[in-house]
Amino acid sequence: MTTPSAVTAVPAADSTTALEHFEASLRFETDCSDVHSAFASGSVDFVLLDVRSPALFAQGHVPGAVNLPHGKIIMSKLAHYAPETVFVTYCAGPHCNGATRGAIRLAKLGRPVKVMIGGITGWLDEGFALQTADHAADATPSSQRG
Repeated sequence: MTTPSAVTAVPAADSTTALEHFEASLRFETDCSDVHSAFASGSVDFVLLDVRSPALFAQGHVPGAVNLPHGKIIMSKLAHYAPETVFVTYCAGPHCNGATRGAIRLAKLGRPVKVMIGGITGWLDEGFALQTADHAADATPSSQRG
């Protein structure tokens, strides 16, 4: 009998449990491609929040995003949004927990919220351009530019 790999040493969940888990995950997160598609089609039914600092936002952000650093998410900043407004938070990328911190603050304020997984890193990985104060930035990572 062979020794199981690290992948199968812990058995996979049964299909019913796996389905419940993965379907539930989509209640909490969305991805860069779905956000891009919503903006491209004009079907934006959410507010995209860049929860990074204003300086980082100015250097490059997802077009259509509103800058509201996670530490500044308070009820008075949300007053002009209807209570049922869905917010989608993002930050630098998978190495950053700012989007989660922002989502927590929004949830504590009773607001529906999802996280855009991948953040800026995921956005660029998908080949999408960033917006700057002056113009859209090249989506090609600097390490790959000629």
